[in-house]
Amino acid sequence: MKAIIGFVGTGVMGKSMAGRLLEADYPVHIYTRTASKAADLLEKGAVWQNSVSELAEKVDIVITMVGFPRDVEELYFGAGGIIENASNEAILIDMTTSSPALAQKIACEAEKHGLHSIDAPVSGGDIGARNGNLTIMIGGENKIVERMTPVFQVMGQNYIRQGESGAGQYTKMCNQIAIASTMIGVTEALVYAEKAGLNPDTVLESISGGAAGSWSLSNLTPRVIKRDFSPGFFIKHFIKDMSIALESAEEMELELPGLKLAKEMYEKLAEKGDEDAGTQALYKYYNYN
Repeated sequence: MKAIIGFVGTGVMGKSMAGRLLEADYPVHIYTRTASKAADLLEKGAVWQNSVSELAEKVDIVITMVGFPRDVEELYFGAGGIIENASNEAILIDMTTSSPALAQKIACEAEKHGLHSIDAPVSGGDIGARNGNLTIMIGGENKIVERMTPVFQVMGQNYIRQGESGAGQYTKMCNQIAIASTMIGVTEALVYAEKAGLNPDTVLESISGGAAGSWSLSNLTPRVIKRDFSPGFFIKHFIKDMSIALESAEEMELELPGLKLAKEMYEKLAEKGDEDAGTQALYKYYNYN
């Protein structure tokens, strides 16, 4: 019999991730602050719970996929939170991109309560979540991570344990640092192509298969060409991620000028009202200057 999974957070990515677990015949209980966001999942057989505490009491595995570290902290440590209410030996998996220090704090408190904790942030956006080919970066005790392999296989194709608690979040910061500068490059290439009077579709066809190729170029630039700035990943969440990475870098006495520049550019977009647009909306920055 498959483990009962509780899923908290059914936003742009969480909804698809929980949906794939249902399709894989896992019993899934869900809770989200905005109940309407769970309607599709309930129709597919998910079981609604009225609170985080009720959900945590009834499942073997709790997966959280929310927006910000403060949301994670509230879910796990707040009144009626997950750690206080989870059943003994339950496995807690936070898939939110959050602070490495917070992941380590959750692991420490979970152990005190007879629970197990894994930090497992993901990359791949809404497309990866829908298709089940997310990259999952994992931190936690090896034997517990191995037990969760079948669950990770449902949601991702590339799932790698990076080390002990917090290692998944540190790895996700590496991912976000790489994306930040890449997004500047692919956006400027498109702006340049259009300014030169080139056909952006044929330019993309030429450069995406060569040394300039990247996931962002192949998956996000076509959206920009169509002026589709809908979120696969929100700008406000990317700014949050870059802030976490810069804080971690400062703790390590490491200067990251490329990341700092990208954050400043995205913050300008947020100030202009684009915080809920997708990260490909960096294209708009060049219209504001």
